[in-house]
Amino acid sequence: MFTTLILPIAPIFLLIVLGHLLRRGGIPSMEFWNLNDKLVYWVLFPCLLFSKIAATDFSGVHLGGLAAVVYSGFGAAVLFSLLLFFLFRTERPLWTSVMQGCSRHNTFIALAVGEQVFGSEILSTAALVTALLIPITNVVVVCLMATALAKKDGGNLFVSVFRDLARNPLLLAVGLGLVFNFFGWSEVPVITDMTAILGAAALPIVLLCVGANIRIKAMSADVKATILCVLGKMVVFPAAMAFTGLAIGLEPELFMAAMLFGASPAAASAYTLARAMGGDAPAMAGTVTIQTALSFVTMPATLLLAQYLIGG
Repeated sequence: MFTTLILPIAPIFLLIVLGHLLRRGGIPSMEFWNLNDKLVYWVLFPCLLFSKIAATDFSGVHLGGLAAVVYSGFGAAVLFSLLLFFLFRTERPLWTSVMQGCSRHNTFIALAVGEQVFGSEILSTAALVTALLIPITNVVVVCLMATALAKKDGGNLFVSVFRDLARNPLLLAVGLGLVFNFFGWSEVPVITDMTAILGAAALPIVLLCVGANIRIKAMSADVKATILCVLGKMVVFPAAMAFTGLAIGLEPELFMAAMLFGASPAAASAYTLARAMGGDAPAMAGTVTIQTALSFVTMPATLLLAQYLIGG
């Protein structure tokens, strides 16, 4: 059973390894990878989210139950990181990286694994999970980091936070997708086809970028913090999701879509945010690198356990 999940996931992680090897070899160039990150973040991935959310049929979806499962995992991870702060009196920059490592998810890997293991039909459901998680994750993480690190813009913390959220392309894509879905504009000529084509290119390219952003040297960063982040993201987060999903009897397809995000490693963009806002960037890079490597084993194990729990 474990092998049946490992084999579909293996190509995903081979793409990640390939991206890392290409960057280290300077192929095609370091400038290419820096620009590719921006292309994925500002164009390709927003198009994927928009096209999937705009076309998803929400009728009959137990949206309240799915939201409860998703938010229970995220909330448990954030509370776990807060508990760590009070228990270990962690320095604030390091704590913000621990908090990100516990609570942020790699949407790209979750979607790629979902498509590879369960087929493309799960992408619409997974995009719905993304629509629920991305806004709350960005709002809570940015607000907590800004508060902990006392980052203010002209003396007004809320202006800084609102500005960062208002220009987030993923949030904008989710919002536009929901608007188009609400008005039934899922088949708009040219726009629908263009975003679908660009979205189809997102997952393979972004997996190469994930690998290109892995920093092996950063793995020597704070060991205790990294272990706690692994525990928070790969145990607390999915365990809370599974408990809530089973308690409310969430439908199997929705349950497995949610567990994809609970089992995924921390997002590579957490390093960028840590560096930009004054968090502990080396610790964040180490956490992302180690979680990404471990997820090759932990993701299939978590999904296999989830299937067993729902009798799949």
